[in-house]
Amino acid sequence: MKTLRWISPLFGVCALYDGVLGVLFLMAPDWPFRQFDVTPPNHFGYVEFPAALLLIFGLMFLAVAASPVKNRNLIPYGMLLKVAYVAVTLRYWLAGDLPWIWKPFTVIDTVMLALFVWAYAAIPAVAAKRGRDGKE
Repeated sequence: MKTLRWISPLFGVCALYDGVLGVLFLMAPDWPFRQFDVTPPNHFGYVEFPAALLLIFGLMFLAVAASPVKNRNLIPYGMLLKVAYVAVTLRYWLAGDLPWIWKPFTVIDTVMLALFVWAYAAIPAVAAKRGRDGKE
């Protein structure tokens, strides 16, 4: 499956991206808001919980990176994460009510979503079943 070599690095980069954002917003939730002069929420728990979720998804992306065929079944969850974020932020962006700090993440997550769909389609379901059976 030499044609699938790009999938592991893709999910490795995504794990790093979501992991770094998760750590940043979990460990210093106020810092990005201060740095970019954006009004923070009234309670940082609204930032820390999604940050923890990003760490969890980052670990999932690492599992996909380690064995894309075997863990093909996890890719739709990553797609749903990206759909959820993009759907919410894009709606506010189009309404003219999205602080600029979130716009690059919207663009990046849209690209990731497209790549996740491509990766999922590139791994045939038969190969994924074979991978789960230990014959990857």
